[in-house]
Amino acid sequence: MNFLASLSDKPWQVEGVIADPGYEGEKILPPPFLGLKVFLGVATVVFSLMIVTYADRMAVPDWRPLHEPWLLWPNTVVLMISSLALHWAVLGARRGDLSRLRRGLLAGGVLAALFLIGQLAAWQQLIAFGYYASSNPANAFFYLLTGLHGLHLFGGLVAWFRTTGKLRRGDGIARVSATTELCAIYWHFLLALWLVIFCLMLFT
Repeated sequence: MNFLASLSDKPWQVEGVIADPGYEGEKILPPPFLGLKVFLGVATVVFSLMIVTYADRMAVPDWRPLHEPWLLWPNTVVLMISSLALHWAVLGARRGDLSRLRRGLLAGGVLAALFLIGQLAAWQQLIAFGYYASSNPANAFFYLLTGLHGLHLFGGLVAWFRTTGKLRRGDGIARVSATTELCAIYWHFLLALWLVIFCLMLFT
């Protein structure tokens, strides 16, 4: 009888929880962190292709190296300090120090805005000396790479502004710590990307 009963069973109707030992104990990234990870992957691919194109274009005889403006050096230092300030803000959020979080977040955003202003000043310096984008491929690549990097940083400032808005509204650390960490990760990425671009233009 048991044998006949087993033949009439419908296994697809049996309810239960199927254990998957392969995923046991794995951490799933929250959607904002996963979205940022995907975005950074796409941005890395885009800038990598542009850098490879830059290196290939240098082999053409009409390439004339661009003299980098001296403002790029202090701008680089400003972006480094901005990234460190946001990291300091993340540490303050993890320790429950609201004052440290506010100071680090404010310093990181203000310095990032100062970096963008410095980049625009570097552009004006080049234009004043006649280094137009249409006059030389090296000039065009300089404006393209620095402009695209600045556009990404401007997008980061939008997220930073929303995070500081939460602090002004009196939101607690628990609601701001995640977005602060996202900003810090994005700033670290942009700093690393800028160092690659700066060294590429400086040594080529």
